[in-house]
Amino acid sequence: MIKKIPTKSSGQDLVAQNIILMLQEYIDWLGFKPAIHFELEGCITRPKPGFTIDYQRINARLKANNIEGELVSEFWQNQWEYVSNFSQQSPLKEARNLSAVMKYLPRWFAEQGIKQTYIKPVVWAGDQGRYAAGSGTIFSAQSGAVHIPNAIQINVSALNTLGDNIITDAGFGEYLQQCFLESSLNCALLYLPESEAYQRLLLKTHYGLAQELCSPSDISGGHQGSIALYKKFGKHNQDMGVTPLIVSANNEVLVTRQNWQESARIEHRLGASSVFYNPFHNVIFALLNLIDALHVYKRGSCIKLLKPELSKKKLPQSILPFDNEQGSLCLFRQDTWFADSIDNIYKFSNSNNINLPDMLHDGSGKALKADIIKNYQQDIFSGNSL
Repeated sequence: MIKKIPTKSSGQDLVAQNIILMLQEYIDWLGFKPAIHFELEGCITRPKPGFTIDYQRINARLKANNIEGELVSEFWQNQWEYVSNFSQQSPLKEARNLSAVMKYLPRWFAEQGIKQTYIKPVVWAGDQGRYAAGSGTIFSAQSGAVHIPNAIQINVSALNTLGDNIITDAGFGEYLQQCFLESSLNCALLYLPESEAYQRLLLKTHYGLAQELCSPSDISGGHQGSIALYKKFGKHNQDMGVTPLIVSANNEVLVTRQNWQESARIEHRLGASSVFYNPFHNVIFALLNLIDALHVYKRGSCIKLLKPELSKKKLPQSILPFDNEQGSLCLFRQDTWFADSIDNIYKFSNSNNINLPDMLHDGSGKALKADIIKNYQQDIFSGNSL
């Protein structure tokens, strides 16, 4: 049997960070500023019943470490979420932030007596609440085990030289969504990096949790799909960009202001929370899609090149081939877009005197892709090859 053993390489991360620097310089040369923001979900085991997480203490740690984000409680009682703040940080800084959060959060939880912190795709039997039949909001008296899915979401937008979000302009958001819909199948290995990530996709159907969970199970668009375009409305059809202006003494919102154009974005909701998730590789994936869309936007062709509504795509069932279907490792190995896009931007930047990191070279994209594939090693006794 072939084992899937993703490993982290500091050398790989160094190359990936330099590729991000190159992509940032190229996008600046195009005349835009990229905005990338992460959301990370995870769980804990409470040291005793009724234990309450001291979120203020964790958030003080984040601030002291210059991490633009905060930790908040999530829907399930044992679940938390790290939410990036929109503070104009670069994509590289955002990737470094998430990498630091994944490394240090278990230590910061341990300071509160929490021994188990889970950054993993599924926390099995992580809660007991079940919705009443036919309800999406009311819990029943009869409890049952809920397997909690944890996501890493990546939000993507871009600003022009005036500082305006262009997601809402001339079909750019729709075209960027189309780019992600077309590239996400072959690059699933990047955001579904371990076996349990694929089990997360099946929770709703295999365990009867469709009412309780809204985690994605396929590659789909619109504003409620797994690759969502948020403009006026969000995932739950709520109004986007609403800011309270006046609040009563009872914390009742009396007056609001709405600016959905400012918060419009693509939200890639397919990523699985995992210690093997590499923020640098996934920021590269997001920036390459953004660059493809910016090329078309600069030609004024976004609306013209939109295809009829793309049908939903089934995600791979595993990393390796399964049930006569290719796994995500095979799909990524066969893909040429990821590596070629990096190398083409290097060649163009080199020819047009755009700043390039010293350690990059022609072929850095193919080399990074090869290193990512090498992270999945085979069992030496199997005699099989990946």
